[in-house]
Amino acid sequence: MKQSSIQNPVSVQGVGLHTGKKVILTFKPAPANHGYRFQRIDLPEQPVVNADVKLVSSTNRGTTLRSGEAQVSTVEHVLSALTGLGIDNVLMEIDGPEMPIMDGTSMPFVEALRRAGRNELDIDREYFEITEPISYKDEVTGTELLALPSENFEATVMIDFNSTVLGQQFAALHNIAEYVDEIASCRTFVFVHELEKLLDMGLIKGGDFDNAIVIADRKMDQDELDELARKLGKQSVKVDSEGVLNTVKLRFQNEPARHKLLDVIGDLALIGKPIRGKIVATKPGHTANVEFAKILKKHLTEKRRLFGIPKYDPDKEPIYDVMQIAQMLPHRYPFLLVDKVIELSDHHVVGVKNVTINEAFSGPFPR
Repeated sequence: MKQSSIQNPVSVQGVGLHTGKKVILTFKPAPANHGYRFQRIDLPEQPVVNADVKLVSSTNRGTTLRSGEAQVSTVEHVLSALTGLGIDNVLMEIDGPEMPIMDGTSMPFVEALRRAGRNELDIDREYFEITEPISYKDEVTGTELLALPSENFEATVMIDFNSTVLGQQFAALHNIAEYVDEIASCRTFVFVHELEKLLDMGLIKGGDFDNAIVIADRKMDQDELDELARKLGKQSVKVDSEGVLNTVKLRFQNEPARHKLLDVIGDLALIGKPIRGKIVATKPGHTANVEFAKILKKHLTEKRRLFGIPKYDPDKEPIYDVMQIAQMLPHRYPFLLVDKVIELSDHHVVGVKNVTINEAFSGPFPR
């Protein structure tokens, strides 16, 4: 596949989840190998912040990137949308410190990017191909993320908040082509006890019942519900039979697990390359997602360093072994510098020389 961008600029407008401030986010076309970048156009000199896991400065209720004095918060839904649509290169101009929360999903970004049109570029797409199991585990929380070899990108998420109301949930994405229909519309969620704490801390100023599923994880009397409604500027709220406040209806029975999968995709986009492999996540969260992304980024960097080095199976029969080579060449030990030939064509030859610790190996010869 070729790398891609968008054809035309497109903007969305909304409020930041925690700041409550109106912001305008504009997606702009970008050239090949540009990747995802955010530009704070409201700041002097309009600094650019790359979507790089090395720049993550906070994972508290969302993923925040910082470069110098410039930061952008709650980037995971935007990055998830770009990954889900297979768009590789975009410049995102933002006139505030936080991405708009919209409806708590990635669907508004998906719809905007589709309106912008897709532009295929001339450069081949480079994947981070998972060739061996890579894992991360937090022994304290029990959170675990695992990357396994697979021909395509797929992901499985399991969540468990020790809640009798929410219970254990499972969600799976078998192919990135299913992202828009199965994942993009799934909203973020919050428990009542978390909501009350965040409100008391002066956070989620841009949050309302239209952009989050609120789960009542404890029994609440009417006075408590009325007080919660007052804090949120609502006339009244109640708890339905599923333990979800009656402000929204679930789009999927396992919508919370699907949203966690959405977040995993967005956070792992910070490694800088699309993944070809299977991601299995148990009890994921932004902190664990980012730590796992750092591990994957390290593996990706190592693969790039080793790119071009020939690979061979030491147990495979060589084209020529050392005895056959000795019959062709007049050299003998210690001047016979090739033990076996493993590749041979009209244009190249690959030989292997094994040097032991007690073997003399010196002189003006190629090494």
